[in-house]
Amino acid sequence: MFNLEPRRSTAIVNVMIAIVITLTVNFSYLIAMIVDQRESNEQLQREQTERRKPECLGILHISRDGYGYLLSQTSFSPEYPDSVRTDSIYVRPQTIRFYNLQQSDTLLCTINPPHKGSNPNVSEVLEQNGAEISAPVIYDRPKRSYEMVVQLLYYLGLSYILLTIMTIKFDVHNFTYRRYMLRCTAVVAATLILYFVAPFTDWRTGKMMIMLQHPRMLLDWMVVLKCTVVIVVAILYGRIYGQLLEQQKILLENEHLRTENLQTRYNMLLGQISPHFFFNSLNSLSMLVREKSDEKALAYIDQLSYTFRYIIQNGQNTTTTLEEEMEFARAYGELFKVRYADKLFFDIDIDPTYNGWTLPALTLQPLIGNAVKHNTITRKQPLRVIIRTEGSTLVVANRKAPKLEPEPSTGIGLKNLRSRWQLITGHDIEIIDNENEFIIRLPLQRQTIS
Repeated sequence: MFNLEPRRSTAIVNVMIAIVITLTVNFSYLIAMIVDQRESNEQLQREQTERRKPECLGILHISRDGYGYLLSQTSFSPEYPDSVRTDSIYVRPQTIRFYNLQQSDTLLCTINPPHKGSNPNVSEVLEQNGAEISAPVIYDRPKRSYEMVVQLLYYLGLSYILLTIMTIKFDVHNFTYRRYMLRCTAVVAATLILYFVAPFTDWRTGKMMIMLQHPRMLLDWMVVLKCTVVIVVAILYGRIYGQLLEQQKILLENEHLRTENLQTRYNMLLGQISPHFFFNSLNSLSMLVREKSDEKALAYIDQLSYTFRYIIQNGQNTTTTLEEEMEFARAYGELFKVRYADKLFFDIDIDPTYNGWTLPALTLQPLIGNAVKHNTITRKQPLRVIIRTEGSTLVVANRKAPKLEPEPSTGIGLKNLRSRWQLITGHDIEIIDNENEFIIRLPLQRQTIS
């Protein structure tokens, strides 16, 4: 299930895509508005620079074909007022419908003069039957900026609603092809419903209305085309969104399997360490019992109890702090010092600054065990195990004095340590094995605050 942040990010992406869709489907409208504004400015400049068109007063005669003629009488000269000339000026059918003119109306008009052999024609009607004519309906249409805002808001809202339908409550666990098809169906149904409230401007009246108010039909091909583009983009985006969810689902499943695999391998490695340590401890304890060293046996049992308790408590933990690991190392070292009295020594020098840093649990147990197991330990050749910090690196070192009869070894301890370190920290350890010394360098990890 999505938490707040993914929902918020999805909503932001939907808004951004909705803005892009809105600007795309209304691109031609925006260009037309810019062109109209430029032409209007140019027309205004021309009208200001050109001289005023001539006016004419006459009576309108409308033929059966819808064409009109303005009959105007003009005197030849002031000296002969009875000598008149009747002019017939053409009136276009569009002008008659535009101003709602009637037969025998007396009109005062401006005239477009003849141009390249054409007849003069009526340009603008100023008065009708002696009354100043009101501006036609087309001049009462909303401003282009208002139309643009309404168009952009409608298609922005439509795009966002469709994108939300395609993405809401979809996550990596419930995305299926069937659900995707149901959402596509819902998108088409929502568009059909919202189509009837789509805004448009009637070119005949200049009024802005919604599709339900259309006086003649409920089908406008331009609105249909824009809505279709929005539907197609929303469906394609929904498919892309679904593919991203499927990819995220696969990544989550792979990460889950990887985590389970790491945990299984870690448990197997830890299971190999515990029996090895257990059998060695029993051998040491049996030696003390045979020697009838009761106090040493009791002290050994106490230290053994602590070390096993540490193993049990940290058996399911992947990491522990350096301070806790060093307490375990001291107790574990005491078990060996009981066996090798005055022949085995531990030189510990730990910077307290790194006590809170972490490392895989039970790291020092195989290193101390291997140092004791593979080297000669006598009064003349005592063994010193050095444990110190060099910056953020834990160093474990001892001199090499191989036994004359080496004990059988599978090498599993060091291999387990390296494998565990790589699995848990993602880093490798450094092993320096020369003729005189055996050194292990272990990079510590800064403890993260959750």
